[in-house]
Amino acid sequence: MNVIASSGQLRAGYFRWALFLVPSVLLLGLLSGRIAGSDAGGAWFNALVKPAAFPPPVTFAIVWSVLYVLMGLACAMIAAARGAPGRVTALTVFAVQLVLNLAWSPVFFGAHRLSGALVVIGLLDIAVIATIVLFQRVRPVAALLLVPYLLWALFATYLNWTILEANPRLDGVELSGAVQRITF
Repeated sequence: MNVIASSGQLRAGYFRWALFLVPSVLLLGLLSGRIAGSDAGGAWFNALVKPAAFPPPVTFAIVWSVLYVLMGLACAMIAAARGAPGRVTALTVFAVQLVLNLAWSPVFFGAHRLSGALVVIGLLDIAVIATIVLFQRVRPVAALLLVPYLLWALFATYLNWTILEANPRLDGVELSGAVQRITF
């Protein structure tokens, strides 16, 4: 017997997924940044030469919060599309891109590996494009919700690359910010 869910049941399923996924994605993003110490006040980060296009530090927290909400909503649309062809593959690729997203801050801010972070974000760009393509096949609106994320990830890739180009000697270097006083 085939039973088709009512539109009300479909909406309820989406809202349940959204209530779980939006806070989860936001929390994971916050934890990744906190664990990595991704703030603009560290000695190593402050020592980096940044490109002219580098936005004020507060911009990152605002933009990433909005993007994580959009990512959670898009993922909820796919998760609620039970029985849709390609749903499981789309969710799997979403998980892969999320892991790459969460790995970037510890590599860049935690390990101070500019070149390693560039590799991670390059893979992230590819994974986000793949996620958008797969989401498009399941729910086109979900794919559209990820377009701002792709644009910001590409901008972040540019920033990572230009910072690496301007600071090759600080790739992997640990700066404590401590002052050493020498007296004669």
